Amino acid sequence: MENFQEQLKDRRTFAIISHPDAGKTTLTEQLLLHGGVIREAGTVKGRGSNKLASSDWMAIEQQRGISVTSSVLQFDYEGKRINILDTPGHEDFSEDTYRTLMAVDSVVMVVDAAKGIEPQTKKLFEIVSQRGIPVFTFFNKIDRDARHPLDLVDELESTLGIQAYPMNWPVGSGQILQGIYDLRRQELIDFPNATPHPEVVDETMDEVELLQDAGNDFDQEAIAKGKLTPVFFGSALVNFGVTEFLREYLNYAPSPAAAKTVDDREVQPEDEQFTGFVFKIQANMDPRHRDRIAFVRIVSGEFNRGMDVTLQRNGKKMRLSNVTQFMAEERENVQTAVPGDIIGLYDTGNFQIGDTIFSGKKAVQFPELPTFTPELFNRVIAKDVMKQKSYHKGIEQLVQEGTIQLYKSWLGSDYIIGAVGQLQFEVFQFRMENEYNTEIQFEPMGSKVARWIDPNQLDEKMSSTRNLLVKDRFDNPVFLFENKFAMNWFMDKYPDVELEEKM
Repeated sequence: MENFQEQLKDRRTFAIISHPDAGKTTLTEQLLLHGGVIREAGTVKGRGSNKLASSDWMAIEQQRGISVTSSVLQFDYEGKRINILDTPGHEDFSEDTYRTLMAVDSVVMVVDAAKGIEPQTKKLFEIVSQRGIPVFTFFNKIDRDARHPLDLVDELESTLGIQAYPMNWPVGSGQILQGIYDLRRQELIDFPNATPHPEVVDETMDEVELLQDAGNDFDQEAIAKGKLTPVFFGSALVNFGVTEFLREYLNYAPSPAAAKTVDDREVQPEDEQFTGFVFKIQANMDPRHRDRIAFVRIVSGEFNRGMDVTLQRNGKKMRLSNVTQFMAEERENVQTAVPGDIIGLYDTGNFQIGDTIFSGKKAVQFPELPTFTPELFNRVIAKDVMKQKSYHKGIEQLVQEGTIQLYKSWLGSDYIIGAVGQLQFEVFQFRMENEYNTEIQFEPMGSKVARWIDPNQLDEKMSSTRNLLVKDRFDNPVFLFENKFAMNWFMDKYPDVELEEKM
């Protein structure tokens, strides 16, 4: 038990969030380099070499230089076991990011120092803020011309409504970058091979004095509640300031936290009963085996290979004998794991996103994970009718991952795919062709307003050309309204009918 408590104390589980192209995946690579799990940091687009980012394992990510799925990466550093969840930067994949944020204890927010707070960063921060979890801010790319750090910190506080405490301060940027000044240790860390500009150093020291006199106080309790964000400056691309960031992050980031159940009970990490929840499902991480992995965040108790658990949703008993941990597409079998760790369960179709698993006889259920209401819809058709088996399998598996949503016409068998953004359709089409050898074509239906209706209130005659009646993957009835005007007309005509919107 003592060893279990020590392991708990040493776990750090966080997600990295940012606006696209702020350097999130590049920072992830540098952290992996620090952990010794890769020998060379690849950038997302492999600039200057053929090296691609280890956290972007999917073919379309490597081709297009974007992250469209969450990766789970684990490494050890200075006695701590670190679990990084690298999230999609593109807003079309916010739903995957949102669910991932339910599985972490803190967040690292990467901001481009030339651009400041961008729309997707603001949107993701709002999600994090609702949970009140600690946020650590990394202003990236100071080796290029950047905005004045005082302006950046002021924008951070005013736009996001969080107080900031600079842990270090840039001495210049771009061609006149001299280094960073560590405010906690009161020392200058020189930028390698910098051209000396003494006047830049003098100006920075004046700013540092101002920060020490008029800035926020360091408050570890406020950091823990997500009210104060430690701020760091650096450049992930040239690996400057990353070591200092990682060291301080490990000092102040929390170990695994308690989680609430649907009956408002708190499950503590040190509880003896093993519990966890599925926050992500991913098919075909290994194209050679066409496997399917359910990602589980361990909430309490110790996982031991071969243990028996219950799937809360249906009461099914199962033995966890084929379990893995991750380094992007690399994986290894795991014998034991503790709260804060992310484990992958090889799955033949048992699990759904949001499922709770637990050991013993005492039932536990964690809250459902959020589902977004799609806004864009396409009918989907297989080009080759001879490949119906792989067509249906591909749709079923990719829908279970939660990146797109499946609907069927109410009386027919047409497949309708719903998504939050257009890129999801492109990724879906790419993966159907490359992973399931099935070419598909879309019949665009345009944007719709999707609303769920209680089956007991449904009359099929309510459907019209302006509100198409379909069913979701669980056979629940859904109306796809042409627009909000059509929905309001429906609500006026049927005032007693309740329409439900997802997030």
